[in-house]
Amino acid sequence: MANSFASLPPALQPKEEDIQMMLSAGVHTGTRNSDDAMKEYIWRRRNDGVHILNIGKTWEKLMLAARVIVAIENPEDVVAISARPYGMRAVLKFAHYTGAQSIAGRFTPGTFTNQITKQFREPRLLIVTDPRTDSQSVRESSYVNIPVIAFCDSDSPLQYVDVAIPANNKGKLSIGLCYWLLAREVLRLRGTVSRAVEWDVPVDLFFHRDIEELKKTEEEQQAKIDEAAAAAAAAAAAAAAPTPMYDEGIVAAPVEAGFDAAAAPSGGFDAAAGAGWDGDQPEAGAGSEW
Repeated sequence: MANSFASLPPALQPKEEDIQMMLSAGVHTGTRNSDDAMKEYIWRRRNDGVHILNIGKTWEKLMLAARVIVAIENPEDVVAISARPYGMRAVLKFAHYTGAQSIAGRFTPGTFTNQITKQFREPRLLIVTDPRTDSQSVRESSYVNIPVIAFCDSDSPLQYVDVAIPANNKGKLSIGLCYWLLAREVLRLRGTVSRAVEWDVPVDLFFHRDIEELKKTEEEQQAKIDEAAAAAAAAAAAAAAPTPMYDEGIVAAPVEAGFDAAAAPSGGFDAAAGAGWDGDQPEAGAGSEW
């Protein structure tokens, strides 16, 4: 790795964690097609036909692009554009943390050339997510001499692109990580963030999030909240319920003989046999009939 980044000063050389993040996000994964101008950024081709980008060139171009962005005195003169849905959130976050402007979604033709339009802008630097998807903005920038920084895949056209950053511009993880690395390096070069400590902004904020995933996450969180509330209510109800009190003096003694001796006649069962059902004594001579 040291030989790959020998042209960079020690402060700009990547750490092992940065390379691992880029590999995990698939920044090096290209497409099956390749453009002739992107040959110098392609490392090799896999057996399935997918081109693998040189991740060392990706890091060098990220550092170069960050130095170009920092050279602009006014951060608002930098415009980041993404018509691809996976890059909209990344563009907005990049603009938020670096002070740049952003155009997420459809690019209105004439934004850089037609002064009558309400969205007319005169930036000094343009950052695009995909030169093919954002071709309208790249073409207009050539009319007004605006330099362009672009994330280029193996099949991306490099016409009117001044700084091409070889990266996978079709995956949401790759796009978010590239913008996060670029924003972090811009802030480090400006002195806002120290290189001695990690940037406190997580990379997850730059990743695209689907509406369905958001709804599913919210439903899961709401279900957990409901379960916790139900458990707390049950515990409160159990604590508020009155506890039955028993008096030791009232509790009857256990019956040892198997029946209640107090309920039996004092004279035994034989003594009670002489009495009738009404409690009267039988007449004399009546017992001889039994």
